[in-house]
Formats: sequence, structure tokens, C-alpha cells
Amino acid sequence: MINTFKNHIENNLPFLKHSKILIAISGGLDSVVLTHLCNQTKLKIALAHCNFNLRGSESDADEDFVLQLAEDLDLEVFIESFETETYAKEHKLSTQMAARELRYNWFEELSEQLHFDYILTAHHADDVLETFLINLSRGTGLEGLTGIPEINNNIIRPLLSFSRTAIESYATEAKIEWREDSSNASTKYLRNKLRHDVIPQLKVINPEFLNNFQKTLKHLGDTADIVEESVNAVLKRAIKSIDENQISYHISEFQKVNNPKAYVFEIFKEYGFTEWNDVLNLLEAQSGKQVFSKTHKLLKDRDCLILSEITSEEKPQQIEFTTEDKRIATNLGTLLFEEVDTVESKTANSIYIDKDLLKSPLSVRTWQEGDYFYPLGMQGKKKLSKFFKDEKLSLLDKEKCLILCSKDKVVWVINYRADNRFKITEQTKSILKITLLQ
Repeated sequence: MINTFKNHIENNLPFLKHSKILIAISGGLDSVVLTHLCNQTKLKIALAHCNFNLRGSESDADEDFVLQLAEDLDLEVFIESFETETYAKEHKLSTQMAARELRYNWFEELSEQLHFDYILTAHHADDVLETFLINLSRGTGLEGLTGIPEINNNIIRPLLSFSRTAIESYATEAKIEWREDSSNASTKYLRNKLRHDVIPQLKVINPEFLNNFQKTLKHLGDTADIVEESVNAVLKRAIKSIDENQISYHISEFQKVNNPKAYVFEIFKEYGFTEWNDVLNLLEAQSGKQVFSKTHKLLKDRDCLILSEITSEEKPQQIEFTTEDKRIATNLGTLLFEEVDTVESKTANSIYIDKDLLKSPLSVRTWQEGDYFYPLGMQGKKKLSKFFKDEKLSLLDKEKCLILCSKDKVVWVINYRADNRFKITEQTKSILKITLLQ
């Protein structure tokens, strides 16, 4: 394997021979073998190990193993300890996703601070197959089926052409020691279930399954190149203008192709859109119709689609707080809450309500289709969309509008109208004045 690895570096990744390299090492079979292969190939390497503190003394033993390996091979090593479960809860991530995010963020910091040219990970051919099956099971496009890239910016994966069996055989023959992660034996994670239960059966059915799969990936990659070429040709015709704020596209160019949805997907997927039927419907929608992703918006403007980045003022907002909070910062300004004895003159930027009717949590959020309230001074309820239409609000004003809520009830369409359900009556004992300071 060492000769095959050296030839692979020489023929496909020759730039590594003259680079400063950081190897991501867990202590497991794959990353330990990668370390030995790179060391024997005389690449300039250092090691980076993450202790995620997820397996108690086992995690600490992994760290000790990596430290000893670095000493045995006379390599520089970096160790970082993470409170992974705390990070996962704070960022609302799964433990696996939290560990991945922490790992790669730290690798990039090391790379930037200490001027490493590349980061090497030990992903191999079986990892590619597992990822393919995961993406296939969740629903994906061509991009999700073309495998893990060997080169992705400064991340290099030099073992992708090697199978897990080949890696383990090499380690056994070379008497290389490694650590076994007990969590890899559990099948509660989808990847492990595929690894232990599904893929072995596929290999029993066809012993050449992994080799044939790699051929399939090559064919898919070739197809992806054709798709990219076709998309770029349509894109070149479709773009009407580009400036620092937006890109304008001729709708007619999307309508000419046989499958507009496919081209719309390929062109706009990098901007975070997910509701593809809504995006496609923009082609036939009335002028002014918009579709939003978390970062961008698409606007139908007569015969064009206009793509622009969502500004901080336009981004959907959701702020939760309690009745005890006195000041809350929003995209529109600061909300000031103060108890008063009497109702003074009312203005558009302030309301007076019965404080005892409020229930925590309170929230300020962007209005949504389907929201309704009971406008103060009117009978019955009204959808916000209808209220905005009657008030003749512009598209921009509607986009900026925020609502103050008590649990699921609207208290105030901020700067426009309070809700009748929270009005002051003869029974009111505590008057709350809410003011928007701009």
C-alpha cells in the first residue's frame, strides 16, 4: 500500500510534497494509517487531535495515544478539548454535527494562525459509499451522489481511492497500533447502521460492489460536468445585469428550456432556497411576488427575476422575552416597557395595554401569512395581509413589519395598530405603556 500511496501523491497530489500539512487524527485506524503513510512518504506533517469529551476516560485515552504516537514519530502535535454536548445544546445541533463544526472550525484556525497549507483527513472509499447511501436515503440531486471530493479548498483526502479493507490489511501487516472507538459499534446512528448491516450484505451479493460503485461515481462525475456546461450556457444567456447589490435574469431564458425547474434549481441552489415550486412559480407570477431563503430573496419584476441578499433589516426576526424585561432591541428600534398611572396622548409609536392580560413568553417576530389579530376600535378579527392591503402598505413596508405577541396572540402590529384583546378597561389594575424608540 505504501508504494501505491506514494504513486498516488506523485501523480495526483504532487503539491503536497512541498507543503506544510496538518493531519486530522482521532487515534482510529484510518487517521493513524494516514499519518504513517505520510510520514514514510516524507511529507512535512503535524498532527491535530480533538478531545470531544463524549466518552469519558476513553476520550482521554485517545488523546494520550495520539500524544505518544507523535512522540514516537517525532511529530508536532496540537490537542484541543471541547465541551461538545454544551455546544450542541447552545447551537441546537446534534452531537455529531456539533463535533464536526467544532473540529473543522479549529482546524481552520490552526491552519490560518500557523500557516499550514493543507489539512488532510482520512476519509476512504467506504466513507464515500456510506455518504452516497445516506444522501440517497434522504433525497438528493446529482451533486449529493457524486461523492466526497478529494480536494475541497484546503481540505485534502488522499485515501479516497483506498478501501477500509486495504487500510486495515496494511495496518496489520505493518504492525501499526490504533484505538477503537466504542461508539462506532453502535447502530443507533444511520452511518453505523449502513456500515455494519447494509454495506456488508451488498458486498456479499457482489464482491466487486465497491469497485463498481467507484466506476459509477466516475460516470456520475462525467454527467455532472455535462450538466454544469449546459447550466452555464443557459446562465450566460439569462443574466441581464449584475451590480454589487443584485443580479437580474431574463425570465424568458428559463421558459425556453425543456425543464425550467431543473435549471432554476441548479442556478439558485447555492443561495439557500428550498421551496423550489415557489421559485418556479415566480416565472408566471405577478410582478412584485417574492421568495425568500435565509440569506437571499428572488423578486419577480415584470420580465425579470432579481436576486439580492437580504439585509439585516429584512431578515426574519424572532425575539423572546418576559414581562419583566424593560427594553428589547429590534430591527425597527428599541421597545420600551414602562408601567404608568394614566393614559396620555396616543401616538403611532406607542400603545397602552392591560399588563395583567400579558402572558410570558412574549415575543417580537416577523409577521407571517395566516397571522391575524383583533384591531383596536374594530369588531372581529382580521388577517394581517388584509389589514396591510387596507392600509395600503407598500411591499417594502410589509416586509419590515414586526408584531409583538403574547404567546400566540398578537398584542401590537408595531407602529400600526394594537389588538383589542389587550385594551384598557375599567377593570384594569396595571397599565403598561409600550413605546418604539427609533
